[in-house]
Formats: sequence, structure tokens, C-alpha cells
Amino acid sequence: MRWQGRRESSNVEDRRGISGGKIAAGGGIIGVIVLVLNLLLSNGDTSNIQLPTMPEQPAQSSQLSPQEEAADNERASFVKVVLGDTEDVWGNIFQQSGSQYQAPTLVLFRNVVESGCGNASAASGPFYCPADHKLYIDLSFYEELQNRFKAPGDFAMAYVVAHEVGHHIQKLMGTSEKVQRLRGQVSETEYNSYSVKLELQADFYAGVWAHHAKQIKTADGQSIIEAEDIDEALTAANAIGDDRLQKEAQGYAVPESFTHGTSEQRMYWFTRGFKSGDMNQGNTFDDPGLK
Repeated sequence: MRWQGRRESSNVEDRRGISGGKIAAGGGIIGVIVLVLNLLLSNGDTSNIQLPTMPEQPAQSSQLSPQEEAADNERASFVKVVLGDTEDVWGNIFQQSGSQYQAPTLVLFRNVVESGCGNASAASGPFYCPADHKLYIDLSFYEELQNRFKAPGDFAMAYVVAHEVGHHIQKLMGTSEKVQRLRGQVSETEYNSYSVKLELQADFYAGVWAHHAKQIKTADGQSIIEAEDIDEALTAANAIGDDRLQKEAQGYAVPESFTHGTSEQRMYWFTRGFKSGDMNQGNTFDDPGLK
């Protein structure tokens, strides 16, 4: 992705130098999956619910070497540029529909963070909190994508940011509240299926963003989206499918417990959004193929 030297969003809270307090479970694009994996190894969408608080734990040291600090700052600049691009794209889309886009705030943190949905640790992965309209990202997740999930490339991280912004779109449109109201009214298995549809729609919105971001040009007239970028996003989507992660953890998948969708589904809905660029084609809740 051609991002250097381009506009960075100002809707950012940099809390990387602030120590957190109590740590909570939860997550966004992969947070729930990471927590499930940890449980399985030791015996998306929690972004719509209050994160449960766990007993207070000492905050980890956040001291970085000069080289690590420089790398972290470069990643911070990158995600700020990506957030700025989402503001431009969604601002135009909402304007065309006769409404005004209310941009979310990005919170950068290290190790632990307080949010309107509770406290969370870096292990939860990036997440969106609908209570305060903020995206939370520990930039160490960039390395986790590359090393743990074998999804290298800057656009893999751009996909993660765009997915969490997708949850913000769902909040603005009232979709997430409709799903949340079903909790306690349907079985856990049925609610999981709604969670999958919510996550896949966020993947679709990430694809819609990428479609329109192709039209954004650099100072020398090149598209900010490079040829290999979409493949990087699809590699990331494939890597964090419920089925793949469960098979890696326990040797088999349990579809009834899926909360984010299979690798194939996540790639399909991102691709559908990218090819169409049309929000009207992203109603995952009416897709008969999604039970």
C-alpha cells in the first residue's frame, strides 16, 4: 500500500505511554478466537457486549528499544493513514446517501487499555467498542499477523483496521444493536450464527472500503492500492477463520461454536465487497447460505 507521506487521521488517542489497570477478556476481529484458542490449548462479536472484567494484574513493561520504538511509530503512522482513508471513503459514501459520516476514534495502546466496554489486553487483538465509538489497537498485533498467522504485508493490517471500522458502520446503522438485543432471546448456537453474520458483514464493508480506496491517488497519480494488497488481505482473512483456528488448536472444528465465520466465508465476503463497492450487496443476514 502506498501510504508514506499521506494524510494521517487526527481522530487518534495515543495511549501507548499509559499503563493500564485491570485486564478484561474480549476482542474484535480475532479477539474471541484468540481467547477460545487459549482455553482449548490449556485443558467478533464481543465488540457488541460489555467485556467482562478480570482480577487486577500487574501491567507488563512497555519499555521498547530505540529500534522497536521507531518500528512502532512507523506502524502508528501507517494505521493513522489507513484510518484517514476510511474517513474519506465512508464520508463520501454517506454523503451520497444524504447523511453525514461520524468518524470513530482510534486508540493506540500497549499491553492493556481501558475502554467504554471494559478493560482489555493486547492478547484480545484489535477491537471496536460501540459504547464509545472507538477502535482499540496494540500495534504489536502487526507482528502477530506476520509471525503467528502467517499473514505478512501492510495491507493485512489495513484489512484489520477496515474491518473494525466496519463494526463502526454497523453501529451507525443500528445493525449491531439489533443483534445484541437477541442475546438471551435465542439459543447460544443461534446467537453465534448472528455473530458470524455480523462479522462477515464487517469483512464485506472492509472490501467496500478497499474498492473505493483504489480511486485514491498519490501525489504522482498512482492508486494507493498496489497489486499485491488484496492478496495480503485475503491471506489475513483466510488465516483467522474459525474453522482453521479450531483445527489448528484441537484438530477439528465445531461449526456450532463459530462466531466469526470460516476462512472461505471471510474471504468471500471481503471479495464481494471489493468487487462490488456496493453496500446494498452486503446483507449477510438475508443470505440463505448462512444458517
